[in-house]
Amino acid sequence: MTENNKKRPHKGEGHRQRLRDRFLKSGLDGFHDYEIIELLLALGTPRKDCKDAAKAALGRFKTLQNVLDAAPADLCRVAGIGPKNLFGLKLVPAVSRRYLQQQLKGKMPLTNSRELFDYLNHTIRDRKRECFVAIYLDARNRVIADEILFTGTVTASAVYPREVVKAALAHTAAAVIFAHNHPSGDPAPSPDDMAITKKLVRSCGLMGITVHEHLIIGTEGYFSFADQGHMARINADVA
Repeated sequence: MTENNKKRPHKGEGHRQRLRDRFLKSGLDGFHDYEIIELLLALGTPRKDCKDAAKAALGRFKTLQNVLDAAPADLCRVAGIGPKNLFGLKLVPAVSRRYLQQQLKGKMPLTNSRELFDYLNHTIRDRKRECFVAIYLDARNRVIADEILFTGTVTASAVYPREVVKAALAHTAAAVIFAHNHPSGDPAPSPDDMAITKKLVRSCGLMGITVHEHLIIGTEGYFSFADQGHMARINADVA
């Protein structure tokens, strides 16, 4: 092979390697958001210069979080982003959710509330529609499993107590924690939220299943029925 025929490093490879070296040395400290997006895009297209596409994505969606949460069709409207380099942008959030889910499993979220909030924040906080989540606990209040039971409109979820109880029994749960997001960002409970919590406590109670908590997750924080004393009052009312 002649010198002219030898494979030459592609444009930007030195820059990309420097980003990798920086990350391996110091994590993401000092990284601009567009540089993080650039590295993620490069997972799917390692021989393509992704800096301009990363900056364009950040310009369009404004924040790193919005880029990672954007729908694939919307991301593909950004110049330089296509089906191949979507891979990294979608892989990392999915891995993060799995990591947080496994970190929570087997633990007692009533005494590890920070991990519970981290998981729920990452899972449902920024969804455009309301999602209703059940976290199933064993008799020692350790997490067995969790699942999104219902997905509603932008303003409300259709939550059916019969289906909730059926799912809890299928997991042989002794107790449950409920959570849902408010796409508006404001976690304050609505009258409907109060009403459905009472129905769920009553329905689960008939089957010997304890409801410990109902959390509402918003971009402005969260609302805890238990912390605000509502769970105690509801349990007293339905007893």
